[in-house]
Amino acid sequence: MKFPQEHTLQQIATIIDAQYIGDANFPVLGINEIHVVTPGDIVFVDHPKYYDKALNSAATVILINKKVDCPEGKALLISEDPFSDFNKLTQYFKPFKKAEKSISDSAQIGEGTHIQPNTFIGNNVKIGSNCLIHSNVSIYDNAVIGNNVIIHSGTVLGGDAFYYKKREDGFDKLRSGGRVVIEDNVEIGANCTIDKGVTGDTTIKEGTKLDNLIQIGHDTVIGKNCLIASQVGIAGAVTIEDEVTVWGQVGMRSGITVEKGGVLMGQAGITKSTKANKIYTGNPAMEARAKLKELALLRQLPKLLEKLK
Repeated sequence: MKFPQEHTLQQIATIIDAQYIGDANFPVLGINEIHVVTPGDIVFVDHPKYYDKALNSAATVILINKKVDCPEGKALLISEDPFSDFNKLTQYFKPFKKAEKSISDSAQIGEGTHIQPNTFIGNNVKIGSNCLIHSNVSIYDNAVIGNNVIIHSGTVLGGDAFYYKKREDGFDKLRSGGRVVIEDNVEIGANCTIDKGVTGDTTIKEGTKLDNLIQIGHDTVIGKNCLIASQVGIAGAVTIEDEVTVWGQVGMRSGITVEKGGVLMGQAGITKSTKANKIYTGNPAMEARAKLKELALLRQLPKLLEKLK
């Protein structure tokens, strides 16, 4: 998430009441999660296990809960609770704005697009031309939808990320300040949920088609011309490359990559990144040929046991 304008390290430190290490005028351009940071961004880290990863990331400002050596060309913000202070920055730069009507006056809707009754379109939403948005769809603030997109009834674009920190008194929610971006010629079935990014974009690329009842987590990117069947659950920060086919009830863990042209058979549990143009099945999933060989061998076990007797 980029700020509307450049801020200084001192200005950011003042917003969250934190100490800083570095030039007071050090430029700060935005805040982002570690997997999408670019120079000028703030990234937060609150566990020693991830200190080195954050300090050596592309981010140039590290919001951290311990004084450490500052890498050359970077700056530090010292905080007792980086998680909460990251939330303060999200709230400061992307505050919640309540809706005044079903279709916001700030929404931009292209020529030839039809919006069916009982649809909600939030603040600063952009919808291209020749789209069809069916009834009871909810499109949260700042979503971007391309041309020739069809969205069926009951779908929600832009729900919050499922991202919590365990505290002594319960779970603390990480605020979501990102967007959902739907490119041209995408069709989204009924009752799908696509969560916005924590700081970046959850993206569905051109030509991809989604069946009904699909969950897509925050910051996931789905490539061009993919087909995804019903009841698929995709966790946050997953990358699905172009021309992938996903059959019903597949589940994917966070942070993996499904490479181009892959096929994920029904009910597969995808726990690791997959290879291009391969078919996967089973839970945990493995390449289909290897899985079939394994099953064939398992069928021989009763005979082997009889021989041993």
